[in-house]
Amino acid sequence: MDTELAVTSTTKLDDGDHDRFTHIVLEGYTPKDGEFVPLDNSVVGGMINATPVKALCGKVWVPGRDPEKYPICPTCKEIAQSMGWSLPNG
Repeated sequence: MDTELAVTSTTKLDDGDHDRFTHIVLEGYTPKDGEFVPLDNSVVGGMINATPVKALCGKVWVPGRDPEKYPICPTCKEIAQSMGWSLPNG
């Protein structure tokens, strides 16, 4: 006796936001005895010029989404906290 099962898919596709994070980008630093030293890693510049930036965790991407909509990347957060940086809640 052969039996066939009908398989239906109810998988809902989304735009992939479930794996998106807000990443921390080091755009420059201030040495103890000097003024702010900018790096070539500006998020605003990346958004305007469609150029990639690099996060603390190593992710390289072209920024373009509102970072307030996503949680902070756990790896970026861990690195920043290990450096003694204070972070906003999120």
